[in-house]
Amino acid sequence: MNYQRYQKNPVVDYPGRRWPNKQIEHAPIWCSVDLRDGNQALIEPMNVDEKMEFFDLLIKLGFKEIEIGFPAASQIEFDFLRRLVAENKIPDDVKVQVLSQCRQELIDRTYEAIRGIKNVVFHIYNSTSTLQRDVVFNKNREEIIQIAVDGTRMVKEGLKKYDGNLQLEYSPESFSGTEVDFSAEICNAVAKEWDHATPAPIIFNLPNTVEMNTPNVYADQIEWVSDHIKDRENVIISIHPHNDRGTGVAGTELALLAGADRVEGTLLGNGERTGNVDILTVAYNMFSQGIDPKLNIENINEIVEVFERCCKMDVDMRHPYAGKLVFTAFSGSHQDAINKGMKAMKERNSQIWQVPYLPIDPADIGRRYEPVVRINSQSGKGGVAFVMDTVYGYKLPKSMQREFADVIQRISEKEGGEVKPETIMAAFKKEYLDIKTPYKLNFVDIFDNTGDDDTHVALDFEYNGETFHSEADGNGPVDAVTLAIRQCVPEMGFSVQDYSEHALSTGSHAKAAAYIEMEDPRTGNKTYGVGLSSNITRASIRGMFSAMNRLTRLAKDYI
Repeated sequence: MNYQRYQKNPVVDYPGRRWPNKQIEHAPIWCSVDLRDGNQALIEPMNVDEKMEFFDLLIKLGFKEIEIGFPAASQIEFDFLRRLVAENKIPDDVKVQVLSQCRQELIDRTYEAIRGIKNVVFHIYNSTSTLQRDVVFNKNREEIIQIAVDGTRMVKEGLKKYDGNLQLEYSPESFSGTEVDFSAEICNAVAKEWDHATPAPIIFNLPNTVEMNTPNVYADQIEWVSDHIKDRENVIISIHPHNDRGTGVAGTELALLAGADRVEGTLLGNGERTGNVDILTVAYNMFSQGIDPKLNIENINEIVEVFERCCKMDVDMRHPYAGKLVFTAFSGSHQDAINKGMKAMKERNSQIWQVPYLPIDPADIGRRYEPVVRINSQSGKGGVAFVMDTVYGYKLPKSMQREFADVIQRISEKEGGEVKPETIMAAFKKEYLDIKTPYKLNFVDIFDNTGDDDTHVALDFEYNGETFHSEADGNGPVDAVTLAIRQCVPEMGFSVQDYSEHALSTGSHAKAAAYIEMEDPRTGNKTYGVGLSSNITRASIRGMFSAMNRLTRLAKDYI
């Protein structure tokens, strides 16, 4: 780690910066460069059919500016563009963007490629950074400016034979490594040469070709140049951020605060090295703040499916918004907070999305609620309770949630990894619903009395394999059943501590779930039992038997 080999990149001395006090208020002009910058970074670039499918996706998503490639330098990109024309694939409100170096033969070939296209952005560039002027081109500032001016003149001359609507875009490539005063100087020289050759405003694209510093420095560079561009009201400031330092999204958002009008990027951040800025993340970030992103991105699953097939790349499970796990909470405290937040929204009938740990409603972008919570050894009671409630309809009492979560945690620790909802339900049945020993309820009949003891029960049950019949009067069904059991099994000293119930479904055949907490005074153990029945009283009695069996198994003297 010889850090002394590296030096700090220069920052902008700009005390008059205004962008830190601003907020993003609206979406920028979006330009997809998936078919050029993204495609050239693929291990296996897209063929023409795959490009056609990807182009259709971009149109469906609402992109109005799409860079399709470098038609003068690649036959497949030339053929692709001509196929778009031949098949009438380009809507009248969409601009096709083509890229060319500032060389006459390339510009002429590019004009040949765009014939018959109604709206075109003609994008020229040359590298301007201090380093590239020195080690690549061995040219001074004046010579670099001349390349850009000559290229602009060539595009201007080509207009004489072009009958479509053309907009010029110029990029001082490697802008972030270029002195800001030189960037402004070369852009102003290009604008002077162009001299409003077409009615459309000129686009100055200021790329973060290689991220070299923190995002605030990029914002300073954008605002400084924007303030020093002549005729600013007739200029579109565009940005083209990359992600070398992992701050492409942050750099984009700060550059928008600094005055950028337009963003070039790719879906899901594909691009050279660590990629281009992910347009979807920037757009979804705006959406999460109540800003219309001006893109049709409500179905992220479809976008991912087309992207992965055409680009032969997998989207990471943790990729913002698009990853399979981004709306999944493993932490118990997170699961509990999500559960409470969603309940609070429902109870308050709130139209504003406010749920802890979920910045947006997954359903708004085509995701589903089912995978929101998954259970593993790190999960707590909240996550298990959430699954039991939302998937199976059991609303576990608060004090029971920890008890059952401990059961699931032991399963996860034993088997490793995630515990799926069906495994959780199987454990619930085994622990509470299907436990039939040593006590087993065979029959119960309940009668209302008119005397002081208001309930009479007739009970058939088994204990350790022996069958008993008992009848008793009590202050309610639970009390009467307790007395009836004790008449036959005097050592049964369990007492009821808590009781709750709810309907599992609606309609005439609805079942009720009853939760009975009982205590064993000999051991101090407490546990819950669960009973189900279409009759709530019978559900309660079945819950008693469930709890008695669990307490017996917990007792030290149980064999």
